Order: sequence, then structure tokens, then C-alpha cells
Amino acid sequence: MIVFNGTNVSMAVVWLIAMAVFLIVEGIVPGLVSIWFALGALAALIAAMVGAPLWLQLVWFVLVSIAALALTRPLARKYVNGRVTPTNADRILGRECVVRETIDNLRGTGAVAVDGKVWTARMLNENETAREGETVIARRIDGVKLIVEKV
Repeated sequence: MIVFNGTNVSMAVVWLIAMAVFLIVEGIVPGLVSIWFALGALAALIAAMVGAPLWLQLVWFVLVSIAALALTRPLARKYVNGRVTPTNADRILGRECVVRETIDNLRGTGAVAVDGKVWTARMLNENETAREGETVIARRIDGVKLIVEKV
């Protein structure tokens, strides 16, 4: 037990509160950020409940947190934090487009038609232009602009 403002407080309560705080943070923040520390707090809570000294509880907290982080972080980054919502817009990449408005990066003009839709377009090579009626190929999407290059 520790003494706080003249009151004895069990370390089990401290670890329980810490675990709750880590879980609340995990629930509020997008992505996985504190679940590992909640697991470490759980291990320290169990150590406190069986009467382990404070130094051992802290060791368990640190070791379990680090182990959980090391074992699960690569998977979390791959499957949870790095998720991208598909929009089907990328299906036009590599397709031929017809220039509807002359594409000139210096003037900030240009539009192409592809797959029945008109896109604002810019040239991949900044020094090139494409005239109305020419055919270009979609290479990437930058925000709401289609980046194209000549065939």
C-alpha cells in the first residue's frame, strides 16, 4: 500500500485506474496508441493483487508493455493504422484520356475526359502541354487533379 493524503491506497486500485485511463484514451484516439500500456497495467494489477512489491509491479508494467508493443505494432501498422478507404477512382490510372481543355501547367488550365467523367488535369512533365482533342494517359491522382502524360 501507498499513502496518499494520509490515506492508504492499494496499488491494485492505482493500476486499475491506469488501465482504465489507457483504455479510454484508446477508445477516443483513432488507431492503436495505448492498448499496449493497458496490457502492461493489467500485468501490474495482477502482480499487485498477489502482493508483489512496487518495484516488481513496475518491472511487469514496463516489460509487458514493451513486449506487447514489439509483438503487435507491426501488425497494427499494417492492418489498422495504415488502412486506406478505396474510392474506385484509381481504376482510371493507366487508361487513355481525351483532352477537353488544353493542359498547361504554367497557366493552371486543363481538363480531360475518361470513363465518362471530366477531370481537372495537369501534365506529369511540367514543361509539356497537351491540346484539346489529344490523347493522354492517366498516371496518378493528386487531390482532385488527374496527372497525365502524353501517349
